[in-house]
Amino acid sequence: MSLVKKFATVGGATLGSRLFGFVRETLMAAAIGTGPMADVFYAAFRFPNLFRRLFAEGAFNAAFVPLFSKEIETHGVEGAKRFSEEVFGVLFSVLLLLTIAMELSMPLLVRWIIAPGFADDAEKFSLTVRMAAVMFPYLMCMSLTAMMSGMLNSLHRFFAAAIAPVFLNVVMISALLYTLHNGADPETTAWYLSWSVLVAGILQLGVVYVGVRRAGINFAIKLPKITPNVKRLLILAVPAAVTGGITQINQMIGQAIASGKDGAIAALQYADRIYQLPLGVVGVAVGVVLLPELSRALKGGAMKEAGHIQNRSIEFVLFLTMPAAVGIWVLSDEIIRVLYERGAFSAENTAVVASILAIYGIGLPGFVLIKALQPGFYAREDTKTPMRFTAISVIVNSGLAITLFPYLYERGIATAEVAAGWINTTLLFSTLLLRGDLKWEWGLFNRTIRLALASAAMAGILIYLSGRWSGWLQPQTPLLVQVATLAALVAIAMLVYFGLAFAIGGADLGMIRRNLKRKAAAKDSAKPDAG
Repeated sequence: MSLVKKFATVGGATLGSRLFGFVRETLMAAAIGTGPMADVFYAAFRFPNLFRRLFAEGAFNAAFVPLFSKEIETHGVEGAKRFSEEVFGVLFSVLLLLTIAMELSMPLLVRWIIAPGFADDAEKFSLTVRMAAVMFPYLMCMSLTAMMSGMLNSLHRFFAAAIAPVFLNVVMISALLYTLHNGADPETTAWYLSWSVLVAGILQLGVVYVGVRRAGINFAIKLPKITPNVKRLLILAVPAAVTGGITQINQMIGQAIASGKDGAIAALQYADRIYQLPLGVVGVAVGVVLLPELSRALKGGAMKEAGHIQNRSIEFVLFLTMPAAVGIWVLSDEIIRVLYERGAFSAENTAVVASILAIYGIGLPGFVLIKALQPGFYAREDTKTPMRFTAISVIVNSGLAITLFPYLYERGIATAEVAAGWINTTLLFSTLLLRGDLKWEWGLFNRTIRLALASAAMAGILIYLSGRWSGWLQPQTPLLVQVATLAALVAIAMLVYFGLAFAIGGADLGMIRRNLKRKAAAKDSAKPDAG
């Protein structure tokens, strides 16, 4: 199967999840807007999400997948099964102890880490503590889900792991529809949402467990034991966990600072949901598929193939994220107005959230490139270097957020996150180049320039048309007309961009199809480089 097909499999499932996420956020905007309950829920939900990235996705995509793949290559499915049982026993025990400790410490965590700005508001503080306590066990479910997803990805079964996140949005949408139908107040709505997160975590775990069983692996739960394999996993996973959660770490820092202003946390979350669509569809797809592909090539000594896979992935990322970034920047007001401005979400909310979204758009290619560059380190079992770059990124983000927030408020926090993201991207890219793990291609550079020109032309068309059609994008216009107009703008933008990109040589469909096809059987790519 080609990389394009694998990207499409994971990206398609992720797209479904993100589209459901749009529906969820639209309903939440109508139900609770950017009011106190929105701040409380998002603050409480961010905490288990942070640990999910730290201890689940980042750690296991970076450390577990290469080791599991190695076990399959060396000892077959039985060896991989034994390794899974060893890891599961340790992981389950650690998660259980962590969950108990966090539940007992929740008041202190909310006061000093999650939302320091809520400390002076007894009601918001108390609600945040209780909702965070309800949702924190979601971490345990998602960490075990991440482990089993890593197993499925290593076995080249991407769909079950990619479709599982849809269940979070489906369950939360169901809770929102129920509360809206019954006219529930914002606090009751927030409580229903909190419990729905926990229910969704259990469902997601069930989905990937069934997928693992269907893949032919049925491992037993054993008492925790630190075997050499588990020890190696922990050595790789600790720095990878921190690195994999960089975006969430920076957002947690931003949330802590934003908690000093009413509505700021919710505004950042609503903008985050929009740019998560291209970030998820492209970034997650590339990250999930690229790591096992690079690991396989490197374990087989196919250095040329590994370099080829890495460069084509970067090209794929730029091909899709550059126009997405430009479109988000140009249409930020229209997107927010059409998707959110109704019910409790006002025109003032639209102006604030749209300004944040425009800034996030500038950072989009950088955020996604991180997903394409980090596997270049992880596949070589180097998790410490990306962790060092993460530390630099966090320092930059913290310093800028604290400096800019008093002047730019939410926009200052978004600016800090984007700057930190691009610095991280630059450090990853330059280090891979200097080590020789990434080969510079002038052809890729020239195509990138052409893609930038196609994106600029697309921006001009969007600015012109959005001005001409502005009357059809106002709140007083029927929603169907608003959605149709926005969809038409997006469709025209895609036609302009893709048409120009192919016409001026920024991309070539035949070349992409040929170059992204796996070449495991090719003799030249199967041999190690002499140098």
